[in-house]
Amino acid sequence: MFDPRRGYQHDFAENHAEMYSDEGRVRKANTTRLILAEAFSDRLARAEVLNVGCSTGIIDAELAPSVGSLTGIDIDASAIRFAQQSHNAPNLTFQVGDAMNIDAPDASFDIVLCAQVYEHVPDPMRLMSEIERVLKPGGACYFAATNRLNPIEQHYKLPLLSVVPVSWAHHYLQLLGRGDYYYERHMTHGQLRRLVAQFDVEDITLRVLDDPDRYEAGYLFAGRKLALARFIRRIAYWAFPGYIWLLWKSPGKPALATKR
Repeated sequence: MFDPRRGYQHDFAENHAEMYSDEGRVRKANTTRLILAEAFSDRLARAEVLNVGCSTGIIDAELAPSVGSLTGIDIDASAIRFAQQSHNAPNLTFQVGDAMNIDAPDASFDIVLCAQVYEHVPDPMRLMSEIERVLKPGGACYFAATNRLNPIEQHYKLPLLSVVPVSWAHHYLQLLGRGDYYYERHMTHGQLRRLVAQFDVEDITLRVLDDPDRYEAGYLFAGRKLALARFIRRIAYWAFPGYIWLLWKSPGKPALATKR
């Protein structure tokens, strides 16, 4: 799972214009807020929140009025500069930071956001250990993850890019003039469940699928896309394109790792 040759993925936002899309990021923020409000109720307004992989900070700015405090970190320095210059709120902070070595004491946050991040880090197991470490007992990680078996890869919108062997994926991008190296490493449903095995997993995916309007998630499931998603759920949930999970840190459960 750990590939030391990959290093860190810097400057992601510069190569992916959707990270600056207010419309797309605001829609994701609304869904996130509604799920967290349902899970935490009135505690959400007092919650100390960390967003690992915050990028340009649009989601953070939308969520900030609903929480006690929100800190966004990302390895992408240019994206953090944009966030700092574009979003101002008294309870909102952005800083360059390593999600695999979070600069915070144990049990610092009530909620950690980790949405579409695991595939971008050199060691996702270390990422999840750090998230578990900085969560308070009884806190939760909002974890949104794409399945490796998703037929259309989410970053490049190319069929089967994440499914084929990595060496093929590099050539795939090169052949289409889309890049020289495919950095992302997606996981299957089974691999994702093993990745988060230290948490108590609450699967929110089906709840959103059953009532997308309740979570303002029509952009995820609409028309024929909704019917297809419900069909896949019934016959092969392991092949579902992506998942939304709340990962709860059990009260009194010791952190798996100490701060390095």
